[in-house]
Amino acid sequence: MPLEIGATAPEFTLKDQNNQEVSLSDFKGKKNVLLVFYPFAFTGVCEGEMCGIRDNIAAYQNDDTAVLTVSVDSPFAHKVWAEREGFEFPLLSDLWPHGEVAQAYGVFNDEKGMANRGTFVIDKEGVVRFSEMNMPGDARDQQGWQKALKGLSA
Repeated sequence: MPLEIGATAPEFTLKDQNNQEVSLSDFKGKKNVLLVFYPFAFTGVCEGEMCGIRDNIAAYQNDDTAVLTVSVDSPFAHKVWAEREGFEFPLLSDLWPHGEVAQAYGVFNDEKGMANRGTFVIDKEGVVRFSEMNMPGDARDQQGWQKALKGLSA
């Protein structure tokens, strides 16, 4: 089960597609975070969802909010995918320890060794304000994310 609304978001530090460390605490007190877990780079539904973020980036990433995406792919796979698709938001690698962050957020799929489609909106104080989990192959409705983010800035 994914983390519930009202839970404190677990801290993490992961490497992005440029091999730079990104921590959730980098945003505490500064920005809300849209945290999006996905199974794998270069797959149909995942690519569609990440392109949806890219194509609507102003709705997700601005002075008040940052976007962080996470999968068990390596930073090197993320680099190629980001360059190919024009993703400028962080694609974070939860490769090792394998799926540790996805496990902490309750969205790791033990059977398949990957993250399910977990989405969390975390406020500036590190509290989960939106939580959902879809299974692999089940695309998410990004309108819910936008509504949750708007609710934080209201």
